[in-house]
Amino acid sequence: MNILMIILAIIGGAVLSIQAAINGKLGSHVGVFRSAFLTFSLGALVTALLIFFFEPKQTLTLLDVPKWQLLGALCGVPYIVIMVMAVQRIGTAVATVAVIFGQLAMSLLIDNFGWLGNEAIHFSATRLGAVVCLGIALIFIYSSSSSTSIADGKSTRRASTRH
Repeated sequence: MNILMIILAIIGGAVLSIQAAINGKLGSHVGVFRSAFLTFSLGALVTALLIFFFEPKQTLTLLDVPKWQLLGALCGVPYIVIMVMAVQRIGTAVATVAVIFGQLAMSLLIDNFGWLGNEAIHFSATRLGAVVCLGIALIFIYSSSSSTSIADGKSTRRASTRH
């Protein structure tokens, strides 16, 4: 079951990269906030349908849970807005790896300290190695994409905003 969850998470990550690329292009045509609005509107509609047809009855409602847990819904807004802006300027790969770096760093802190009601999973040398490797990957992807854009002469606006 854990392998299945890892595979599903990888698929989810792939879908987020596709979403970032599409939203970045859409945002350049209609605006960052309109693109984000479309994402959340369609997401709310699809999720409402999924709840209506597939969600089993729960013992608690959104009104019954601790109010701080509702704040998680706000975390998607900065992500979508930042990605729409970032993809236009630094490309999908760099923006995605940067997001994953931020996710990894914060998730390690959440795990280590057991924040937000999660079970503590203590920091280790292998976890530090993962952060370092991802940081190095970010540097390599960023430097290769900025040098490729300059060498190709394709996106002078993009290349000039990278430095």
